Amino acid sequence: MSDCLIIEEIPCKNGDGVIAKVTINRPDKLNALNQEVVNALKEMCVWVEETSTVRCVVITGAKPNPPAEGKRAKPNAFVAGADITEFVGKESAEIKELFTDNAIEAIWNLSKPTIAMVDGFALGGGCEVACSCDIRIASEKSIFGTPEIKLGLIPGYGGTQRLVHLVGYGRAMEMMMTGNNVTADEAHRIGIANHICSSDELEEKTMEIAQTIATKSMSTLKIAKKTIRAALDNGITEGVRIEAETFASLFDTEDKEIGVQAFINREEPVWKHK
Repeated sequence: MSDCLIIEEIPCKNGDGVIAKVTINRPDKLNALNQEVVNALKEMCVWVEETSTVRCVVITGAKPNPPAEGKRAKPNAFVAGADITEFVGKESAEIKELFTDNAIEAIWNLSKPTIAMVDGFALGGGCEVACSCDIRIASEKSIFGTPEIKLGLIPGYGGTQRLVHLVGYGRAMEMMMTGNNVTADEAHRIGIANHICSSDELEEKTMEIAQTIATKSMSTLKIAKKTIRAALDNGITEGVRIEAETFASLFDTEDKEIGVQAFINREEPVWKHK
């Protein structure tokens, strides 16, 4: 896999599996998404699905490198957007192909839980990467935004759809039509960020949540994610019908019996993930 993406396998505290910490590594470009990063993210998603020991995925951006003498330090960034230099000279057919089969959709479609660990700018494509994750934990210095309108564009990685579900129609319209950014506190208030903490506490808080998720049955987590996602694509009547089917299906799994017996016997469950 490319050097623009770093994957660390962090052991789960219960000794069962790993948390994949994925770092987008272009700090000198504020971790902007170029084609190399996009391709590496797609490869990462294939690896996550094929690696049975991965319980949860945490996606973050590399911290800035120390500045050269006499130079100002670059700001922290999760992902500061797409690499706009790659837009020059492109026509609609080429862009449509690139953006139809893209890494952000691959992250969104992962069957395993995903967390965005945001410290700094999450703008444009960066905001869309964060929104494609199931949970977002941000530092108090983080900034979210969809500034594409200032370039004569709109979000192209699903932002026009996912942001509406997170913050509502009016807020999403305001963000995308003005191109104005929102602070971490505002992002938390309107529903983009699940939690806000200091930069020093960010990784600890994120890994605490990831470790908690990782103690659960992987097969049940996948069904939970699929069922909850049904609420985005269906009306409530159809969603409840889907929930009834998936809930019932869990009664044919080994992990359901393990979980129920562990609860009755006041023991910690030892999942088989099936």
